[in-house]
Amino acid sequence: MPKKTRKNSAGTPATTALTAAGTEFTVHSYEHDPAAPSYGEEAAQALGVAPERVFKTLVASVDDRLTVAIVPVSATLDLKALASAVGGKRATMADPALAERTTGYVRGGISPLGQRKRLPTALDASASGYETICVSAGRRGLEVELSPKDLASLTDAVVAPIARSGR
Repeated sequence: MPKKTRKNSAGTPATTALTAAGTEFTVHSYEHDPAAPSYGEEAAQALGVAPERVFKTLVASVDDRLTVAIVPVSATLDLKALASAVGGKRATMADPALAERTTGYVRGGISPLGQRKRLPTALDASASGYETICVSAGRRGLEVELSPKDLASLTDAVVAPIARSGR
């Protein structure tokens, strides 16, 4: 992947937040196919990046509190592990409409950065194994590449094993 850093070229709340924080990042865009069955897998394939390095942003409800989970697109979210990571007892996936309203992003384009309302966040520990990872930049067809350390810092994320292999 190219390492050229383009600051705020996408103009989304996520890239604006990265620019404001002075974080180094790269924006990658691709032509989104509305018929794609998986937004994350589509991004990995379009960018030529291993699915383990492209992370999806999911919104769950942990003990009735919305929580962000960031896991590789090649994996599934372990709801019990997420609940445990953020000090909760029970987690379920959040209603998609509520997730969109709360974050300010549309499904398939929810970024962990620049959300309308800051939510507790957990980043899968596998991210630490990479120099950089990709997450949504705030709309379908747009990814941002940054270090997992920066992502965890900017989102105040707990880093924990919250993903399970497979889909």
